[in-house]
Amino acid sequence: MTSNIKTVLLLGLLTGLLMFLGGMFGGRVGLFIAFMVAIVMNLGSYWYSDKVVLSMYKARDLSRGDAPAIHAMVEELAANAGIPKPRIVLVPQDQPNAFATGRNPENAVVAVTRGIVRMLNPDELRGVLAHEIGHIANRDILVQTVAAVLGGAIVMLANILQFTAIFGIGSDDEDGGNPLAALAMAFLAPVAATLIQMAISRSREFLADETGAKISREPLSLASALAKMDTASRQLPLEGSPATENMFIVSPFSGRRMGNLFSTHPPIQERIQRLQRMARRP
Repeated sequence: MTSNIKTVLLLGLLTGLLMFLGGMFGGRVGLFIAFMVAIVMNLGSYWYSDKVVLSMYKARDLSRGDAPAIHAMVEELAANAGIPKPRIVLVPQDQPNAFATGRNPENAVVAVTRGIVRMLNPDELRGVLAHEIGHIANRDILVQTVAAVLGGAIVMLANILQFTAIFGIGSDDEDGGNPLAALAMAFLAPVAATLIQMAISRSREFLADETGAKISREPLSLASALAKMDTASRQLPLEGSPATENMFIVSPFSGRRMGNLFSTHPPIQERIQRLQRMARRP
């Protein structure tokens, strides 16, 4: 399935969830308002979701003079993947992590945190950069970024609905919605948005690991980096929105959650084992 089709399906699913929330709370009026909001959100998320996420994390451009080694790695890996060299930005946070964003390979951005530059050795960092370039080459970045922005918007709307339903704001007449049903949906909507993100993200992480290992030719370097980042992510907090979790190479909020039930990422150990099997193959 192409990235464009996946993006359309994602927009459709999250739009449907948004409209269902509006209809449950506000009836026909709420449904109409939710529909108009969905149109604005869909257009905005397609064209500006990458800028929203980069702004959220206060990312700044990383010049070649500041990080010549990183620029050289990205240039080489992008050439191996057959895509233009993406822009590189730095996220001023200490947790070691990274993500890629943009509408397409021609407008792609690779973001690395301050922590990952400090913690990983050059081979491990190269493995991480190869994974992110794998996302770009596989055209995952648009659908992942749109999922993060729309998922965050649905969570925000659900919080508003919880507040209004709890305090009796809304209508329960024949033209309005049911406040009790709206309250229930307000609690369930964030779970539904997360499940949609999980369905998109988990399989794509495996594929990006495989693509990254192929273009770097060093699967064990990525495996080592994943192990280090997984441990650090449980100890060093990352300031940001949980709705963007699916974008990062390792879950940045795993320390806040019990278990892997609602993780947008497959288990790190399984990813490492796959990479180790790749390294053993000729």
